[in-house]
Amino acid sequence: MAAQTAQSSQKKTALNSERAQHRRDVARAVRNARDRLSSADGVQPDFDFELLLTFARNRLSAALALPLFTLIVGGISLLWMNPPVVVAWLVFTLIAHVLLLMTCRRFEREEEAARELGRWRRQMVIGDLLYGLAWASFFLLQSTTDVQDGSEIFQFATMLIVIAMLTMLSASIPRALLAGTLPITAAIVVSFFSQQSAIHYAMMAMAIGAQGFFLMLGNQLHTSTVTMLAYRAEKDHLIAELEQANAISDEARRRAEEANLAKSRFLATMSHELRTPLNAILGFSEVMHQQILGPIENETYRDYAADIHNSGQHLLNLINEILDLSRIEAGRYELSEEAVPLLSVLEECKHMMAIRARKKNIVMTESVEPDLPKLWVDERAIRQVILNLISNAVKFTPSGGEVTIKAGWTAGGGQYVSIRDNGPGIPEEEIPIVMQAFGQGAIAIKSAEEGTGLGLPIVHALVAMHDGKFELKSKLREGTEAVVTFPASRVLEAMPAFNEPPAAAERRKARPVSRRRAAS
Repeated sequence: MAAQTAQSSQKKTALNSERAQHRRDVARAVRNARDRLSSADGVQPDFDFELLLTFARNRLSAALALPLFTLIVGGISLLWMNPPVVVAWLVFTLIAHVLLLMTCRRFEREEEAARELGRWRRQMVIGDLLYGLAWASFFLLQSTTDVQDGSEIFQFATMLIVIAMLTMLSASIPRALLAGTLPITAAIVVSFFSQQSAIHYAMMAMAIGAQGFFLMLGNQLHTSTVTMLAYRAEKDHLIAELEQANAISDEARRRAEEANLAKSRFLATMSHELRTPLNAILGFSEVMHQQILGPIENETYRDYAADIHNSGQHLLNLINEILDLSRIEAGRYELSEEAVPLLSVLEECKHMMAIRARKKNIVMTESVEPDLPKLWVDERAIRQVILNLISNAVKFTPSGGEVTIKAGWTAGGGQYVSIRDNGPGIPEEEIPIVMQAFGQGAIAIKSAEEGTGLGLPIVHALVAMHDGKFELKSKLREGTEAVVTFPASRVLEAMPAFNEPPAAAERRKARPVSRRRAAS
């Protein structure tokens, strides 16, 4: 048994540890998302690591496309360039391409890359600069060779294609885009400017315009990438918030279940451990107070016995009310419904409270509508509701006051019970307080009236279980009125008289005669 208890305790500890670690991970994710989304100057937040990672992945995705295009351009340029020059240019360009790919690959695989973003950004910018210089040297080398028909158009088309590719691949890092494209544009401008002809000047101007256009396109692509990353971060932030709320909800539910189980165990123990000695105290104190086994000559002792009996009775009522309210809140209060005449229950409760009312010279008047049909309710619960309300009215009504009990039909076909007193009343702002468990108004506290503050919450809960409505209306120094309303669905309608057809009556009367004849 002890081993099972220890094993259960270890499992519970491990589960709590896992839940705590999960909450810490979620909180860390939420904090990181908030840090990335927050911006002190009101501008769009930075996503440096994500932008560098996008650059690296774009470059790696074009690892074969760029060398293939370079080889095609080199092969075509053999038509008017010396092969050794073309081979040297190809080697330099491919080396620059491979170095940039290696940098991107190391950045993608390294776990600590996010801590040194400045160094990685510089390496990527330098790699793009080397690649741009390689292409710039291609255009400068062509300007030193003999000009042939179509070579300028080939250079211009190649320049546009290279800059377009670099714009698509390097837009996530604007500095790298500038470092890769500006040398190419500068080289083509120098190459065309040296020709000193109108067509070359026009192509030079077009190259400069194309450079500006691609820079604007790269800026738009960068903005779109940042916006996409912001939306993704916001989505991750919302998911993390939901995970955190879910974790908090699960933890709160677990604690509530544990608290409810502990409360149930405590109430079950209290019900047995307190009621048993209380019954003995009540019995012995009543025997002493009634002097059943012999007279008690000391009057003070007799008063003490009466006080013990009254205190024990008060404590027993308190325990019963706490248990009733706990069962109702836990959904374990089962209604034993039957047809109950409301007027009979009212009369019984009024008779039970008549003695207390006479002690305070309180007049109890009754105004009920006759011939009210029965209600389909739990008689014990309804009796407890009416007793609590009449008891409160008598308790807080001063000597010589009046308590009025009314019952009748509602406008919707249901039935109601109204209990009104002309006591001190309750301030309007204190009505929500007295409707809570253990809540008491200022007047009850000042007058030191005994009570637990559970009567009205129990009344409200029991009435709600019957699909009814409980209202407490009160004004200071004008009295209080408690109204309980039962819906029409709880009212039992009287069945109309059944008129039997004459032919059926004749057959029913003749049937026993035929049976007697058959028997004879």
